[in-house]
Amino acid sequence: MPTAPAVSVVVATHNRADRLQTLLDALAAQTLAVKRFEVVVVDDGSRDETPDVLRRAEAREDLRVRVLTQPQAGGPAAARNRGWRAAEAPVIAFTDDDCRPTPRWLQTLLTAATAREDQVVQGRTEPDPLECEALGPFAKTLRIDGMTPHFETCNIAYPRAILETVGGFNEQYPRYGEDSDLGWRVKDTGATVVFAHDAIVYHAVFPIGRAGTLKAALIATHDVRCYKENLGLRQWLVGGVFYKRSHALMLEAALGLWLARRAPAAALFAFPYLSNVASRTRMRHGARRDIPFFVLWDAVELAATVRGAVRHRLPVI
Repeated sequence: MPTAPAVSVVVATHNRADRLQTLLDALAAQTLAVKRFEVVVVDDGSRDETPDVLRRAEAREDLRVRVLTQPQAGGPAAARNRGWRAAEAPVIAFTDDDCRPTPRWLQTLLTAATAREDQVVQGRTEPDPLECEALGPFAKTLRIDGMTPHFETCNIAYPRAILETVGGFNEQYPRYGEDSDLGWRVKDTGATVVFAHDAIVYHAVFPIGRAGTLKAALIATHDVRCYKENLGLRQWLVGGVFYKRSHALMLEAALGLWLARRAPAAALFAFPYLSNVASRTRMRHGARRDIPFFVLWDAVELAATVRGAVRHRLPVI
């Protein structure tokens, strides 16, 4: 009989066959002995070549893979729930199908996770260095350098017993916020959360253009729900009200410009926001000419947040 795994890696996938193959190859290259972990992949209604990739994965000798299939896409919360419930290990590590774990990722995550029975471990996530040429002001990726309030599933490990206690992911979340919601419900049980700086996952870089960037800003509407349902998460709101610091600064700038019609000196209130947006543009490898677009992005995200606040009856801006 196969040795019982010490950790189960659970992945929900949907229509990312090429990315999924990269992930599986990276998992096969882990320094943790293959007999000590299993990989449970839930195909969430893919319509591309994902089934072919998974058939080949099940036949691999350098990786212990189990495949679960959902005929219709039910969203990541439902897929991940099915995956961890079918898993055999006492520690459940989550990563995503657009990620590439480094070789020592799983060993490092497992060592930290087994230090205490109630310990949740977040790992470090960086844009994939093999895709750095795609980085730019209109690219989508993920960078996590320390503890975050969102418990992103690209790189995190939970004790299975705690997942059972809280019931796993809330499947009422359509596609956004389910990871943050789970993390806070687990934290509310008294679980310890630590950060493993050396448990590194590389995240894909997607050039999504201006339209895609504005579309991504609309996610703020859905994020508000998680703030409503998890009191601890509200502590991360700026001033207890603002979704992001840039929202507060943008409103301050708007007020200053409005007052400047009668008191020109009030225009100085716009300076902190302009400094903020210029700094963020540089951080995203943008140029000065991109600053007006970033102002538009902030405005769209602010409007989306207000829409979510109205929908969920929570005073967030």
